[in-house]
Amino acid sequence: MKKVCRGRAVCRADIYTYIDSMTGNEDRMAKRKSRPIVAVVGRPNVGKSTLFNVLAGEKISIVKDTPGVTRDRIYADCTWLNYEFTLIDTGGIEPDSQDVILSQMREQAQMAIDMADVILFMVDVKQGLTDADGKVADMLRRARKPVLLVVNKVDKFEREQADVYEFYNLGIGDPYPISSVNKTGIGDLLDAVAEHFPEPTESGEEEEQIRIAVVGKPNVGKSSIINRLIGENRVIVSDIAGTTRDAIDTKVVHNGQDYIFIDTAGLRRKNKIKEELERYMILRTVAAVERADITVLVIDGTEGVTEQDAKIAGIAHDRGKAVIIAVNKWDLVEKDNHTVKKFSDKVRQILSFLSYAEIIFISAKSGQRLPKLYDLIDAVHANQTMRIQTGVLNEIISEAVVMQQPPSDKGKMLRIFYGTQVGVKPPTFVLFVNDKELFHFSYQRYIENQIRQTFGFKGTPLKFVIRERKADK
Repeated sequence: MKKVCRGRAVCRADIYTYIDSMTGNEDRMAKRKSRPIVAVVGRPNVGKSTLFNVLAGEKISIVKDTPGVTRDRIYADCTWLNYEFTLIDTGGIEPDSQDVILSQMREQAQMAIDMADVILFMVDVKQGLTDADGKVADMLRRARKPVLLVVNKVDKFEREQADVYEFYNLGIGDPYPISSVNKTGIGDLLDAVAEHFPEPTESGEEEEQIRIAVVGKPNVGKSSIINRLIGENRVIVSDIAGTTRDAIDTKVVHNGQDYIFIDTAGLRRKNKIKEELERYMILRTVAAVERADITVLVIDGTEGVTEQDAKIAGIAHDRGKAVIIAVNKWDLVEKDNHTVKKFSDKVRQILSFLSYAEIIFISAKSGQRLPKLYDLIDAVHANQTMRIQTGVLNEIISEAVVMQQPPSDKGKMLRIFYGTQVGVKPPTFVLFVNDKELFHFSYQRYIENQIRQTFGFKGTPLKFVIRERKADK
């Protein structure tokens, strides 16, 4: 006999059990804390940049475009199957060169190696095994990280098979023959890369700590803010822009809550990046944002919000991080009764994609309103970890659909069957619909606004995954 649901509550419970069973993959993806970092290293002219461009620009890899984000050629955000990762391109390593530029490139490559979760060691089958390859291999062995040996320019494996096997002498492991130009062998390589990605973190001490990345242009007072918050000079402060070259973690306990503040190198305008080392400061900042739960974007109140501030904010927005905009040096600004509102409106205008971000006006020098930053961090953290019961979420969606009719095309109307929250940091929702093409961006924004009106979610972005389901399901 066919089972019949008796009563609305029972039917809804059965539906939501089905929803939960269908969204396991999104839940696992939502638990992944940050993108792993993959670095491509090797001697000059082995094809590193060619592989980088293929992964960053072809269908095999998806590069997401977000308002306010500048893509420097040194890194790209990529997707392979269900994995997202940050790919780093590096300059060629000349182990024994005394040339100033080449030695600097070697130093930068070491930075990328230190940051990476997985290293792609690229060699050239046409040139064969060289002494320099052996010395790079020794450098990578000392890193004690997963290293995949990539043999490039293998256009015909049958013909060059013996040359590929020669690279076993490096002692790095099995070689992966590819051709960056012909785009062959790359799928197998990426499958192997994904096997080394860190497992998602679900619980433990790290979940109890709130990780905050303090980002902004050089010399806006990032280190001074952290020093004030922790009550001691743990981070070097200088008026020279670019003093902080690396990301520095500082643990603080405030009112029984553990915080990890990550101070970062300031990001400069692209046309001011004269040294290659400065480009790796950008990577440090990107990596710091990846590791953080909340990003505090520091803006110089005496300069106002700039295009560069928007580019830095876009890095956090693109990665789904909660954002607090801290306007520093507010004590130096001449004010009247309308100054705060005018400045806030300007911020909202330029950083329109951060409409959810909270704004606070502070002074690291005088300590003005800095204690309130802790309260704001706590509130934003609570919002980005908030979970909505499935039944309540669907009631909000149903009311929203009644108030504003869904879009339609050629007589076919969008139907939202149901939705459920599958993750936090950021709060992630899966909506099941009859046709994804009908779910326009504007209607998604409308649904998001209805959810925000009910629950707030101030300071954190919301992520939506749209899935198609047939009506009979």
